[in-house]
Amino acid sequence: MLSFEKALDTVLNSARPLGAERVSLADAANRVLAEDVKSDMDIPPFNKSAMDGYACRRSDLANDLEVIEIIPAGYTPAKSVGPGQCAKIMTGAVVPEGADCVVMKEYVETRNSILDARCSRESRNQHRASRIRFVGEKTKDNICQKGEDIKAGDIVLRKGELLKPQHIAVLASVGHARPIVSKAPRVGIIATGSELVDPGTVPEPCQIRNSNSFQLAAQAGSLGAAVTDYGITKDTKEAIDNMFKKVAAANDVVIVSGGVSVGDFDFVPDILKRNNIDLLFEGIAVKPGKPSVFGVSEDLYCFGLPGNPMSTFVQFEILIKPFLYKLMGCEHKHENVRMPLNESVERRKTGRQVWFPVAITEAGTVELVEYHGSAHISSLCAADGLISIDVGVGRIEKGTVVPVRLI
Repeated sequence: MLSFEKALDTVLNSARPLGAERVSLADAANRVLAEDVKSDMDIPPFNKSAMDGYACRRSDLANDLEVIEIIPAGYTPAKSVGPGQCAKIMTGAVVPEGADCVVMKEYVETRNSILDARCSRESRNQHRASRIRFVGEKTKDNICQKGEDIKAGDIVLRKGELLKPQHIAVLASVGHARPIVSKAPRVGIIATGSELVDPGTVPEPCQIRNSNSFQLAAQAGSLGAAVTDYGITKDTKEAIDNMFKKVAAANDVVIVSGGVSVGDFDFVPDILKRNNIDLLFEGIAVKPGKPSVFGVSEDLYCFGLPGNPMSTFVQFEILIKPFLYKLMGCEHKHENVRMPLNESVERRKTGRQVWFPVAITEAGTVELVEYHGSAHISSLCAADGLISIDVGVGRIEKGTVVPVRLI
């Protein structure tokens, strides 16, 4: 049986790029950049006021200053600030020539009428001048210098970057309204099992509701994959074969849950082989998920997962998620935190790597959640992450700092 590390390497080494496409910024979240992105301008594009206040010369701070202009954001200053002068300025506005600092309005005392910052450009230039005086002890410059964040021509995002909301903002800032991203893999999901019924159905005593399809679709969809759920297929060779052919023709990746073990009705591995899928492994030394299989053809990737929902969830997180990211051109780094165990963890059989759901406590430790085995999917609702015990390890002592894979 293959170790998990070798199984993961096998899966990742099989991933081939799917090509690239342009998308709108509205559709770019959770996609992966397929090119480096350069800025087309300095950011900020001008010396920008960081405060509401008065733009002036630092050498004049001890003097009364004449207010010669009001500068709202979005306007070009009409005048330069000379000795004994200042301009009332709003946050984000262009700092006028001649000024080298902006004093906050809270540290200014006006000598006569206050100018109306909301007046039009024409009226603000005709408005009777005020005089102000700085009454603070000292002030920062409060000016965001042109190009201090980004210079024109700088690479702001690299190829392979997984686009999160903050990256979308950067793309917008540098004018990349239609970035080039890796194509989203088309993922088809099949649930096998004659005992399965749809969630809206009341099960007979011998039936259970299908949760795997919806869980897997949600997991894959959260990565930006284009997911199609093909529903339930009965445990017959003909039904599974027909459904597999349909799904394989329309997708890049097929995920089948159920039918992969050694029972009389576990037909999936043989059906994959009959459809010219080269199975690269059948079984992993991991719990839950031991019977998992993976295979490839010239233009298709296939995963067969056990039907128990904890197995499908865990195997997607630790095996399929990094594969899908690799397919999209992204080297996935799962989110880990390191925290001490608040109780010892032990097991009798040590031949497989095993994963347990855990919760993070208010004390900053991790504790096992109640977990009855690979069918106990509701245990994950109380979990913040997963921890693993490696092959050959039978016990981890209380207080040991362990990596927690966040979910």
